[in-house]
Amino acid sequence: MRALTTLPGRGNTLRLETLPDPEPGPGELLVEGLAVGVCGTDRSIAAGEHGSAPPGRERLIIGHESLGRVRRAPASSGFAAGDLVVGLVRRPDPVPCGACAHGSPDMCRNGRYTECGIKERDGYAATLWTVDPAYTVRLPPGLERTGALLEPASVVAKAWDQVGQVGARSWFAPASVLVTGAGPIGLLAALLGRHRGLEVHVLDRTEHGPKPRLVRELGAEYHTDEVEPVLRRLRPDVVIEATGAAPVALGAMGNLGAYGVLCLTGLSSAGRTVPIDAGALNRELVLDNAAVIGSVNAHRDHYAAAAAALAGADADWLERVLDHRLPVDRFREAFGPRRRGGVKTVLELTADGSG
Repeated sequence: MRALTTLPGRGNTLRLETLPDPEPGPGELLVEGLAVGVCGTDRSIAAGEHGSAPPGRERLIIGHESLGRVRRAPASSGFAAGDLVVGLVRRPDPVPCGACAHGSPDMCRNGRYTECGIKERDGYAATLWTVDPAYTVRLPPGLERTGALLEPASVVAKAWDQVGQVGARSWFAPASVLVTGAGPIGLLAALLGRHRGLEVHVLDRTEHGPKPRLVRELGAEYHTDEVEPVLRRLRPDVVIEATGAAPVALGAMGNLGAYGVLCLTGLSSAGRTVPIDAGALNRELVLDNAAVIGSVNAHRDHYAAAAAALAGADADWLERVLDHRLPVDRFREAFGPRRRGGVKTVLELTADGSG
């Protein structure tokens, strides 16, 4: 098989290499890799800033936004050859913590989980991979071209689930949402917001290119102003923060409004300081009964919810979210400088003779 590997902790070590075909363990599926999405986490790992290889190994097969087709499946697995599938990213820690012991490794308390393509477990940027059926989600055939969006969509599905759980502490009937950021996570958050029947607003600095058009085609409104005046004008019930930009996140915290819920999904870079009136921020959050929550990764149920949302979405719209398709041989281009105004890059995996 061919696989895209890197040396975690060392930049410029990404390479496409030929490795022995994997042999599925008892009960596992053998899957032909079709595509893998590329996100900021992948770029960070490739730059040597993040990630860790499996124990006893130097190199890590990268890639956590998977899409594949089952080649072989045990009769008792619930899957069959030809099924379109996605592999979950996180596996529970071996201790385990209470959350992992109750089937929620996405909420792991002690950090000893592993993650495919990220932390101590090989990922999915390979022409062949194996996976336990318990960590596999079947997709409908209509998502052959866009199923690599399932993992980021699952992150969004979890964010919406968390918002609902926090809102349920009292009467909660949200009518509007502001999504900050029109990257893949932001666009998918807007998509799921529209599926919920909400009035959706998206804030992004990009004024041209595909992002404004994709937002408006959802029936949502696109904004390019600063976050504070937009929030004061709209007073949305929910804010999904998907930029990871500290000024945007803090601006959203300070302008939530009564019983507002802010869900942070973007990762901010450390080391940047932003002037803030901490007393005023605390006062507003308390007096408004507002809530700020962080959300990362996803549970199997969130993958299933995301799969249903993608299956019900406009196929052409999803295709245009994946606006940069490259063969895996051109991986350096995929991991190079980000395209101005672009949305999402996906690498298409091609099997070699041994795969």
